[in-house]
Amino acid sequence: MRRTLIAGNWKMNGSLESIGELMDGIKAGLAEVTNADMAVCPPAIYLMKVKSHIGDAAIGLGSQNICDQESGAFTGELAPAMLKEAGCKYAIIGHSERRSLYGESDDLVARRFAMAVASGVTPILCIGETLEERESGVTEQVVSRQLDAVIDTQGIDAIGQCVIAYEPVWAIGTGKTASPEQAQAVHAFIRSKLAALSVDVADKVQILYGGSMNAANAAELLSQPDIDGGLIGGASLKAADFLAIGKAA
Repeated sequence: MRRTLIAGNWKMNGSLESIGELMDGIKAGLAEVTNADMAVCPPAIYLMKVKSHIGDAAIGLGSQNICDQESGAFTGELAPAMLKEAGCKYAIIGHSERRSLYGESDDLVARRFAMAVASGVTPILCIGETLEERESGVTEQVVSRQLDAVIDTQGIDAIGQCVIAYEPVWAIGTGKTASPEQAQAVHAFIRSKLAALSVDVADKVQILYGGSMNAANAAELLSQPDIDGGLIGGASLKAADFLAIGKAA
């Protein structure tokens, strides 16, 4: 049975003082989260500090990106070995903000994915459609294209080494959320697409929902059969809300 994963994407938020308070709050309530794994993905500059706050607590650490190269003249990028040294288990790859604001292509996302897998970092592969694409009825084509960019170059077995995060772009930071039925429909489509290539991979891969999941809607979303957790934005910046989502599992 797939384990639920609740991963917090802090985006470009936080300070030395605030992350200390946030981590203390998460750790204080962690014992009440019994049916989910918890992870946090802070800004890169705070990775080592957050790792020290985690200590031996059962909280996974992740980065918000990873370079598609091992090392070299790639200003501003994060080498896989650096992330491993910082204690990262996960790396978010292909987030909609990276795709839309910074022009990351499906091809680049696939290369970042490949480097993460090769270096032993679990990719959290983000896929999802814009509002225009949803209204045009091409949601399935969009998520298929984004998945195929990885499958065609890395193979279906590589998907078994990642976490997928379905994030309807129109529901990120807008306060809008896909209904549980809308979210489940896309999650089920993703799993069926993978099952056509490998039932084993489809059965084991965690597919998270990444569109404004919060304390109020988490239980209903997480009750859907193909939603295995959440990639949490704003709600992950408040310990009580983040923990409430974990407890909703």
